[in-house]
Amino acid sequence: MNLCSARGRRGCLTSGVITLDGLTKVFPAPGGGDPVVALDGIDLHLEPGRIHGIVGRSGAGKSTLIRCLTGLEKPTSGRVEVDGTDVAALEGRALRAARRNIGMVFQHANLLDSRTAAQNIAHPLEIAGVPRAERERRVAELVELVGLGGREHNHPAQLSGGQIQRVGIARGLAAEPKVLLCDEPTSALDGSTTRQILRLLGDLRERLGITVVIITHEMAVVREVCDTVTLLQDGRITQTGDLLDVAADPHGPLSSELIPLPPAPTGIDALVVNCDYGDSERFRTTEDLIRLAEEYEAEATLVAGTIETIGGRQVGRVQLALRNRSGVAISAEGLAAFLAELEAAGVAAKEVTA
Repeated sequence: MNLCSARGRRGCLTSGVITLDGLTKVFPAPGGGDPVVALDGIDLHLEPGRIHGIVGRSGAGKSTLIRCLTGLEKPTSGRVEVDGTDVAALEGRALRAARRNIGMVFQHANLLDSRTAAQNIAHPLEIAGVPRAERERRVAELVELVGLGGREHNHPAQLSGGQIQRVGIARGLAAEPKVLLCDEPTSALDGSTTRQILRLLGDLRERLGITVVIITHEMAVVREVCDTVTLLQDGRITQTGDLLDVAADPHGPLSSELIPLPPAPTGIDALVVNCDYGDSERFRTTEDLIRLAEEYEAEATLVAGTIETIGGRQVGRVQLALRNRSGVAISAEGLAAFLAELEAAGVAAKEVTA
């Protein structure tokens, strides 16, 4: 199999760069009201051969961003460069040629019910005028690549949700794109199937060196497979960076969503403190926090917490119940000193108030 025949398997890593420079999209309001700013000066550089997550709530601008990336929407201003080509400046045949470097995977694969899996995968190749023999060779490669062997002659009604999404991924890869854009690719799938699809996307990145961009609202997807993450809010980037750096930044807007803290048990006769310790060189584990509490004549008990291993490093958000040696709550002076030392060492810590 030679899915990167023109570029070499790991040679694909030299292509697939995405750069957004001052990307702005303004829609006129219906009825002559104030215009709607969907994207407000987006500056973003995505390195090739990595998996990038773009997250944000409904209305943040994710859908508009992906339409600008594919050239389906013209920005009001700014540049949208994919592999060095400003997609926003292209029209007609040149735009269609540029789009062949961008594969798309949708939340719902939108397969043609009258076609088999193989025929659905071949559909974009037919539109591009690829000869039949070449189409059949390419489809056979893709069926093997996405794990659909034995199912290629089934129609969509005969496939599971995960298999349908695998067809969608194979179809997105049909033209050997340098970038694969995935718009909520797992939100319609159950947990087990979601993990399978994410493993497949990770494997495709490793085997093909392709750049993958996942638009999602599911933080579990970001934690599972992404190398970098960008948060969109009201059409602006409010945080972006390597996943570990973002998750370990206790003061950033994404940390609490990537590493959510479960509710603490009620009725605790102690002082409760929240601690985010992912960005600290001194405090790497919950045990480190408990040992520090002992230095302030307090006993610390873990009552709630979420700990994830990202990039080989523990990132955690925990709640500790603090009591003094007599079993009552730690003094105000002891608490202030304890929190001050944590903050000085890069741990975001604060008392939980009722």
